[in-house]
Amino acid sequence: MADSKAPAARPLSPHLQIYRWTWTMAMSIFHRVTGAALFFGTLLLAWWLIAAASGPKAYASFEWFMSTIIGRLMLFGYTWALIHHMLGGIRHLIWDTLHGFGPQERERLAQATLFGSIILTILLWGVGYLMMGGTR
Repeated sequence: MADSKAPAARPLSPHLQIYRWTWTMAMSIFHRVTGAALFFGTLLLAWWLIAAASGPKAYASFEWFMSTIIGRLMLFGYTWALIHHMLGGIRHLIWDTLHGFGPQERERLAQATLFGSIILTILLWGVGYLMMGGTR
């Protein structure tokens, strides 16, 4: 009978407890999470369009829900997810042009994605709030 050799001792695959968290890693995860959030947020958009096409009563119920704190938080989160995902796409577009691959450049682009999405979301909501005349 042939001698069977013991399996070679191979190193285990590294896991998240070994890796040092970086901005690029975190923004990659956020990019995936915002992509999923956009999928569910699109249901809000579909509800809005269906309500608008269904008549004043259906639209009034949609408008009532969106005026609640839950509805506004969902809409604010959808806005942030949309902007963050867009900026993440721009970051990947920059990488597609073979720019921004240096260690500091990668980290700065990732930071710009997060902080830019927060700032742009607040600015967008602020301008929208002012254009609608403040509180109703």
